[in-house]
Amino acid sequence: MSSMLHSGLVSVTFRKLSVPEIIDLCVQSKLEGIEWGGDIHVPAGDMQHAKETNRLTLENGLKVAAYGSYYRLGTQAAPFESVLETAQALGAPTIRVWAGIMDSQDASEAYWENVIREGQQIADMAAAAGISISYEFHPQTLTNTAESTLRLLQMIQRENIYSYWQPAVGADEEANSWSLAKLLPHLGNIHVFHWFPKYERHPLSTGADDWANYLSILRASQTERFLMMEFVENDSIESFVRDARTLHSWLEQ
Repeated sequence: MSSMLHSGLVSVTFRKLSVPEIIDLCVQSKLEGIEWGGDIHVPAGDMQHAKETNRLTLENGLKVAAYGSYYRLGTQAAPFESVLETAQALGAPTIRVWAGIMDSQDASEAYWENVIREGQQIADMAAAAGISISYEFHPQTLTNTAESTLRLLQMIQRENIYSYWQPAVGADEEANSWSLAKLLPHLGNIHVFHWFPKYERHPLSTGADDWANYLSILRASQTERFLMMEFVENDSIESFVRDARTLHSWLEQ
């Protein structure tokens, strides 16, 4: 197993399963970490549950890879303090957040300025707690492209901010490899799946050629991060177990 790239699961892949059931799945499939989602498994504000989830995760030999919050900048959402306190109770090293609610090319300069200002505020709050901020790389946010993501990170100007990465649905391997290489100096964790040509989920093994190139780029950076499975074919346990085996085989090469 690569010492720098760690296997994991995004817990929202199985929203219907409980925290103990998610942990059991990861142990059985020999994954190393879990990004706990804030919408179902570890709701913001429930500190006791967050602490208990941390305890169960660690006692089963797993790591808390991240707190997958659904906090969106620029929306006057619930106070970030609650998200941050929950991440602390969970023992999460980073908090995944969303950079607004629209694509970068559709946003006004005023909208950009608002998101940047709030991004600076939450980064400073997180830094005081020893936690980083990781932006979701996703459509309908200001981080919908590699260029816009870099612009946002550079404008926020904080040392504890990173970008996640995942293959852009509908883009080919060349375009995805370009965006990954572009973001590499600022990269946090990776969400792993194979959807093609659009939002059709396929076995991870069918994306082996594409992911071989992505992993080559990631290994070149010699940076420690989690590669976390997110959503599987038919939302089935069988698909998850199969894809976990595939991910292990890639990381062992």
